[in-house]
Amino acid sequence: MKAETYISVDIEADGPIPGPYSMVSFGMTVAGKRLGRGFTRSDPTLTTFYAELRPISDAFVQSALDVSGLDRDLLLREGQDPKEAMESAAAWVRKVCDGTTPVLVAFPLSFDWMWIYWYFMNFTGDSPFGHSRAMDIKTLYAAKAGVPLTWSSKRQMPKELRSTHPHSHHALDDAIEQADLFQNIMEWRV
Repeated sequence: MKAETYISVDIEADGPIPGPYSMVSFGMTVAGKRLGRGFTRSDPTLTTFYAELRPISDAFVQSALDVSGLDRDLLLREGQDPKEAMESAAAWVRKVCDGTTPVLVAFPLSFDWMWIYWYFMNFTGDSPFGHSRAMDIKTLYAAKAGVPLTWSSKRQMPKELRSTHPHSHHALDDAIEQADLFQNIMEWRV
């Protein structure tokens, strides 16, 4: 049986979908490992990856960009080349997984997965997470709590499950925050 390494990923973008719009930053952290039924948490502040990217198009939605607080003009001048960033990210995932199977976790998965998978495929031709090794933290909570998905917002979760890390809309901060939430839910005995 091969162990899984859970990588918490958060992205910030300047629009609603990849391709016409750009991912402007992303953060990743190791949330923990699982072998069989056993889960071991990792300190999400210790093993991290972060990149701010040069936009790939002229299109952007100012309100979406405002969420991250990043300066588009600065990103155009100094942002990392997306191909280089995604190659570095894939190498980082392989290194921290060290032979285990990487699984991406996010809250909500649908938004972050759409961007990170598109960027991996578009700029490297491959994703370290394959085409489907991903887990939605909202769904994990709803399944364990036995509640509808619409009842799985963070503020509806028991306080003891919520992270003490701030949600700042900085991609690495948010990846750390959701890693903590993921760990708490994984260890939660309902």
